[in-house]
Amino acid sequence: MFPIISPKQLKELSVEKLIILDVRTGKDSYQNYLNQHLKKARFIDLEKDLAETNENVAFGGRHPLPNIQNFAETVSRLGISEDSHVIIYDDKNGANAAARAWWMLKSFGLKNVQVLDGGIQAAEKEDLEFSSGEEVFEKSEIITKKHWLLPVSSLEDVENELTNESSTVIDVRGSYRYKGESEPIDLVAGHIPGAINIPFSENLDKNGNFLKPEILKEKYQKLLKNKPGKLIIHCGSGVTACHTILAFAYAGFEIPNLYVGSWSEWSRREGKEIAKEI
Repeated sequence: MFPIISPKQLKELSVEKLIILDVRTGKDSYQNYLNQHLKKARFIDLEKDLAETNENVAFGGRHPLPNIQNFAETVSRLGISEDSHVIIYDDKNGANAAARAWWMLKSFGLKNVQVLDGGIQAAEKEDLEFSSGEEVFEKSEIITKKHWLLPVSSLEDVENELTNESSTVIDVRGSYRYKGESEPIDLVAGHIPGAINIPFSENLDKNGNFLKPEILKEKYQKLLKNKPGKLIIHCGSGVTACHTILAFAYAGFEIPNLYVGSWSEWSRREGKEIAKEI
């Protein structure tokens, strides 16, 4: 199963245990959900459900992974079972929280998880059915897991592997943030020394849809030629990095490591070198 599904494919999909998740973000995200969402979609919150509150961002970043037992309770509350087919959408071409939710559900061990290509905007163009207000559904039994299954890297891992030139670290933020021209979210502009920049937006075509798998595969094979094979992906806080991890999975590659703390952690950690290209 491809990790990406088009609105047309969703429209034609007929499965018994289909669950749709609305993962739009921002201060009005829940109200926007209540106003209009894909029919039967359930709301999931980036800040409360897909991350843990962090008092010290220098250790863990702005969006650290929640305790896996807490996430198990979120999965249960949303009515998700191990045999559910989960479709996730946001309003940022999968680049905000939809890809993060996909990564977490896959890392939690669920098999049938897909991101809606083009997000809610593409769903509207395809005339999928919408509704408003709360959706009523039953909880599922809590699934017990001991640890996340997909590979993650710590700040120390990133530092050691860059020093040893044993990994390729990809920073998926916009080039202006990588170069240190400006920093709209974190406290310091710049990038991790040794990291290369491939903005996540380059996974998309001019219409905001994911490039075809074969195009993504050729693109990354060229970009990463003669570079260390192990890949570590990061962004500002471990959210949009999942967009590129999703693109790698879509292209048929092995899933890279996620550096969850990302720039938000590195840039705040005392003594860490910061590189700029200005």
